[in-house]
Parts: sequence; structure tokens; C-alpha cells
Amino acid sequence: MTTTTAHPAPAAPLAPPGAFSLGRRRVAIELKSFFRDRNSAVWNFALPMLLMIIFGSVFGGQTLGPTGITFAQYFVAGMIASGVLYTSFQNLAIAIPMERDDGTLKRIQGTPMPKVSYFIGKIGLVFVAYAAQVTLLILIGVAFYGIELPSGSQWFTFAWASVLGLVSCTLLGIAFSVVPKNAKGASAVVSPIVLVLQFTSGVFFLFQNLPTWMQQFASLFPLKWLTQAMRSVFLPESAAALEVTGSFELAKCAAVLIAWTIGGLVLSLVFFRWNKRGEN
Repeated sequence: MTTTTAHPAPAAPLAPPGAFSLGRRRVAIELKSFFRDRNSAVWNFALPMLLMIIFGSVFGGQTLGPTGITFAQYFVAGMIASGVLYTSFQNLAIAIPMERDDGTLKRIQGTPMPKVSYFIGKIGLVFVAYAAQVTLLILIGVAFYGIELPSGSQWFTFAWASVLGLVSCTLLGIAFSVVPKNAKGASAVVSPIVLVLQFTSGVFFLFQNLPTWMQQFASLFPLKWLTQAMRSVFLPESAAALEVTGSFELAKCAAVLIAWTIGGLVLSLVFFRWNKRGEN
């Protein structure tokens, strides 16, 4: 009588991690890379705070009309919106050309990792950096410039304005990263654009006091609408009188930011390149 020995069935091969799982790992890698470059990390966080302190010290005591709101309070709301632009558009439009020049993007393209995981990592970096930066800006605003924390529906407005602003500016930063010819020139191309948008969008000056053509120019871009939404969050309702239309126009702010999110996605899909110019 012969006996047969039962052999266990071979274990099924482990499924490779999905795009989202790899994307979460990319977030950790992006954060480590960001904070290892101490000069860049410190400058990203320090610049908005330095501007807030300088402008707040020089013009902070000025009262804006009969509202009782000081320029410092108006300016803090604009700088919180600018924090979105710094951590997303400016950061990515400068960092991605550097990764393209040093071959990082080419190496990533040659791996089996889903390409979307790379972008999940960038978006995760932007959200974490913004959360840290906006916390610091709010603390300074509350401690020194009389800003009050949002309450009730203002928190909801802050949430959707932050998310739409971050996503739209992140996508635009990814798309714009093809404009600099090389990594060395990226900062020289991107930083002036950010400054122009700040000056025309009511960050450094009262928006209603700007020339009409400048107001119309700024209205084409997301920062103007983001600053307007943030003013509704951090300023009292009486501050609506300082807007051109006498209203914060939150529905219009949301519509414009959604439109730029869609437009940024299309632009990034069409124009983003993994390789340097002239390479296949």
C-alpha cells in the first residue's frame, strides 16, 4: 500500500503596491528631500513671515476707512493666501526643473512605479508644507496683529479655499515647470511672476485702490480670488465694504478656483515633460 504526501499549494505571489500606496511613500521621500535642503526650506517658511512683519510694522497701524480694520489685518489675510502660492506654484515650478536637470525625473520614468505616484508625492508635500506655514502665519497674525480665528462657517470657507487653491496652484506649478530652460534659471523666471501676482491681487495694497486695468488683470488669475476668500475668513463682515463690489463673492471665488483647477489639470497633462529639452 503506497501513501501519498500532500504538498501545500504554492502561495500566491504578493500583489505589487498600488499607485496610491506608492504615492504615500513618495510623500515621505519628498518631505525628507525638502527639509534636507535647509536653505530652501527655511526660505520658504521665512519669506511670508518676514514680509508680514515688515509690512505690518510699517503700515500696520493704518485704519482702512470706517471699517475699523487695520492694514495689518488686511495684509495678514493676503499673506495666508500667498502661502498657498509659495508652497505650491513657486515651490514646484522651481524644484521640478531641478529634478529634470539632475536626471531624477528620467530615473523615475524608467521605473515600474505608476507615474501618478510621483504627482501624489508632490501634492502631499505641498499640503504638509502649507499646513505648517499657515499655522505659523495665523499664530503671528493672532499674536501681533489682532486677527481673530475663524468661527462657524468660516472654517468651511477656509477649508475649501485652501484645498482648491492648493490643488489649482500645484497643477499650474507642474505645468509651468516646462517654461524654465534649465534649473539655474527657474527661480529667475518664477519669482517675478509670483511678485507681480501679489502686487496686483490685493496682497500688498488695498485691491479697490489699484488701477482698473490692474484689477482686471488680477481677476484672470487664482490668487486674486483666493485672497478675497481668505479675507472673508479672517476679517469681520464689515470688511466686505473694502471689496470692489462690496461683497466677498464667495460663490464666484469658488467657481474661478474650480475652473483653474480643471485648467491646471489640462495644462499639466499637455505640457509636462519628464526629459530635458532635446531628449527623447
